[in-house]
Amino acid sequence: MNTRAELERLWTLARDTVRGARFPTGPPPRLGRRAWQFDLLLALVLGVATVHYGIDNVNVTVVREIAPGVEYVVPRPAGPGGMALMVALAVVASGAVALRRRFPLAVLCVVTAAVLVTPQSVLRLTLYAFVIAVYSAAVHSPYRTATLAALPVSVLLVGLSGDSVTPIVPNEYIVLLILVPMAGAALGLRTWKHRTDEGRSRLAALEREQAGALRRAVAYERARIARELHDVVTHNVSVMVIQAGAARTVMRTSPEQAGEALLAVEAGGRAAMTELRHVMGLLTMTDEGEPACGAGAVAEAGAELAPQPGLDQLATLVAGVRDAGLPVGLTMTGASRAIPPGVGLAVYRVVQEALTNTVKHASGATASVTVEQGPERLRVEVTDTGGRPGQGAAAGSGRGLIGLRERLAVYGGTLSSGRRMTGGYRVEALIPLEAP
Repeated sequence: MNTRAELERLWTLARDTVRGARFPTGPPPRLGRRAWQFDLLLALVLGVATVHYGIDNVNVTVVREIAPGVEYVVPRPAGPGGMALMVALAVVASGAVALRRRFPLAVLCVVTAAVLVTPQSVLRLTLYAFVIAVYSAAVHSPYRTATLAALPVSVLLVGLSGDSVTPIVPNEYIVLLILVPMAGAALGLRTWKHRTDEGRSRLAALEREQAGALRRAVAYERARIARELHDVVTHNVSVMVIQAGAARTVMRTSPEQAGEALLAVEAGGRAAMTELRHVMGLLTMTDEGEPACGAGAVAEAGAELAPQPGLDQLATLVAGVRDAGLPVGLTMTGASRAIPPGVGLAVYRVVQEALTNTVKHASGATASVTVEQGPERLRVEVTDTGGRPGQGAAAGSGRGLIGLRERLAVYGGTLSSGRRMTGGYRVEALIPLEAP
């Protein structure tokens, strides 16, 4: 055995014990107004009862039969001095009870000293205060180590102070002192079980709430991804379908025009692939910003990621739609200023969705895009003159416009759409801007 290690362990244990006696190992007691009132009332009732008991037993001699034919005379304090002693002990012990929660260890020491000084024949003066002090120290003292040392010492000292002739606790109170702690323990167990059940119920409710929040977050993320994919794919694929149909129509009569249409199809396909790679790259990013998979296709997609489109790419978007055969005009007014990337992307998607709907549902129409940058808001308007539905165009589900409204709502914007009185269709978005 390593003697030095054992000595160091004992030294550490002793040091921690002393430190635990000096410093609190639990939270200090916090007393409310009702707690103070209850303790004062308890001290007052106990004081009145014990003082009355002391005064009532001055100059009283008690004779007890300790065996058949054997009597024992129990002397009690007499005279003014005896009365003063009993009243003082009753007042000190009962008055200390008023501070039983604020200074539980100090109260225990004071009451223990009062019990040791109390004559054996009148121990009821301080015994009840001692029981309360022991309970208060065990429950309310923040100095756990000192309490664990003081409690057995106090109980042992009081227990050894009695004798077999004059019992500390009168026989008629033994049943009461046994039943009261049992009732208190049962009540405490019932309270603990009730609080445990409540805690389990709150925990189950919290788990259900978290599960619901997780489901809502997953649904929102799915909807966001669906909107993004819809905005990315629909426009370019619609242009590709229109150009492919035009190429098929003029392939025999005008090969040059068919070639130009096929080039437009190729350009639209490349644009769609670029934006799809961007979206998929965002979905497969890790926390460090690297692609989640190092395989060739995903790595290549990550390498080709481009910034999200914004106001700067509107001219390119309009030019692509114009090359697809839809005459489109672009007008941008107002003082140019820095626009948040999210707002710029929202504007781009509004114009993209509106022109896509025009290509699909208003063949032969002309369109106009207007972007006004005001001091407090950004206004985007896309109008067309109306036309006939394109080949293979199905009735729209309105999902694109719903997605745009939700996208704009993030920035406090609104979207309005509907047919124009002069013919055609109109889409308008208003987005508030922060003061520069």
